[in-house]
Amino acid sequence: MEKLVITKEKELLLRERIKEHKAKPGPLMPSLHDAQEIFGCIPLEVQKIISEELKISVSKINGVVTFYSRFSLEPKGKHVIGVCLGTACYVKGSQSILDEICNSLQIKVGETTKDGLFTVEATRCVGACGLAPVYTIDGKVYGHATVNSTHQELRKIIDEEAVSEN
Repeated sequence: MEKLVITKEKELLLRERIKEHKAKPGPLMPSLHDAQEIFGCIPLEVQKIISEELKISVSKINGVVTFYSRFSLEPKGKHVIGVCLGTACYVKGSQSILDEICNSLQIKVGETTKDGLFTVEATRCVGACGLAPVYTIDGKVYGHATVNSTHQELRKIIDEEAVSEN
């Protein structure tokens, strides 16, 4: 995964959006959502821009960024895979599904593949306990998952990505 580059254009776009949010109460959260959208993550450099614009300490901003799972300090992959480790899913074998995904992609939970295609996350309940075990890929829920069905879905995405590269 390559290092995040903060271009002048993206920085100006963020500053513009922050100025719009400052006109309303509670500008921090919408500013963080915009930063996540614009940069794909909210590293310290981006937090400093937000701090400067909103006159809020970097430590407070960092506390919010690290508290909410929606925000990320590191760029995420093109495809984000979340495996539910909530009780219902865990009891029905989600850990073996998570292990299979990590083994197939040769990364650990929380990491992104070197090509930037996949990020794997362990999640808590996604509200689909009746479909346990479940995982998500780019927000789409896959229920009644097995190690085999998960491997097939992963293979399908990898093949589609290979075709789109050519």
